[in-house]
Amino acid sequence: MGEERADPQKLKKIAAAAYDYENDPRWADYWSNILIPPHMASRSDVVDHFKRKFYQRYIDPDLVVEAMSSSAPSGSAKPTSSSAANGEARARNAGSTARASGASAGSGSNTSLRWDRHTIQFSVNAWVFIVAVLAILPLVPRSLSNRAYWLSFMGTACSSVYSLYALYGKPRAWNLQAVQVYFQSIIAAKDFIYFIYCLTFVSSNLCLKFALIPILCRALEHIAKFLRRNFNRSTLYRKYLEDPCVWVESNNTTLSILSSHAEIGLGFLLIVSLLSWQRNIIQTFMYWQLLKLMYHAPITAGYHQSVWTKIGRTVNPLIQGYAPFLKTPVSAIQKWWSR
Repeated sequence: MGEERADPQKLKKIAAAAYDYENDPRWADYWSNILIPPHMASRSDVVDHFKRKFYQRYIDPDLVVEAMSSSAPSGSAKPTSSSAANGEARARNAGSTARASGASAGSGSNTSLRWDRHTIQFSVNAWVFIVAVLAILPLVPRSLSNRAYWLSFMGTACSSVYSLYALYGKPRAWNLQAVQVYFQSIIAAKDFIYFIYCLTFVSSNLCLKFALIPILCRALEHIAKFLRRNFNRSTLYRKYLEDPCVWVESNNTTLSILSSHAEIGLGFLLIVSLLSWQRNIIQTFMYWQLLKLMYHAPITAGYHQSVWTKIGRTVNPLIQGYAPFLKTPVSAIQKWWSR
């Protein structure tokens, strides 16, 4: 009987190990939101563990993921499936008890550190969500709405910087070479992209409420993830928040596609704004450089390339039919964009 139960799990683990994570944009998004110390993020056993967790969540919910000790070496022997399941259940029960009481006598320093990071991120993103909603409500006074608009970007920028520091630390030395190496390691991270995105709008006098859509989507993802992990046994959560949180987590791809459409649409809005008295040429140029980064960064490339493909299918026939003289400059722009 034990071997019969173990065989399906063995096959599931083989399938999980063979899954093409690199070509699944959900994996890059999932991994970028895992808050673990940098020295652990480079360990292959840690990466493999979170890949199995990802596979369990999005591909095969029946896969049993064994509990992993943060202090265990990468070559340590793994427990059996039954003992691992019991150990993981005990770990979840212990974790929920510690969160309910506010302290845990048996928890290690790494666990409490990760819990503090998650709590801070949840608090900031919940605050960002509230002020962003205030900024877009039509009945809110204009002065309060504009203030909430500015605070939404500031809160997201602070959250992104904190997440970057938690994941990548700081440069090893404050010289040009070390800073350049550090910058190259974070430039494709989703938090860095959102940080530049927020700086682009928080420093501008142009108030585009449309720009809050990616901010709201990001805040929703963080809030839903935290609530599901830490309050899934709460009666209040199960009664009022479980269905919205489950919907958000199961529609991460939809939210990412919505954000991509909004981000690209903002680029065209900024071009149109160049015809108004609120035009800002530097902001428009910097934002299109950011869009180019989003087009190539692995975490956002899949969504942005899909949107640009749809735009090309619509625009190219119009150019060929009504404005063939634009074919050469458009081709030059496409070459620069894909470079």
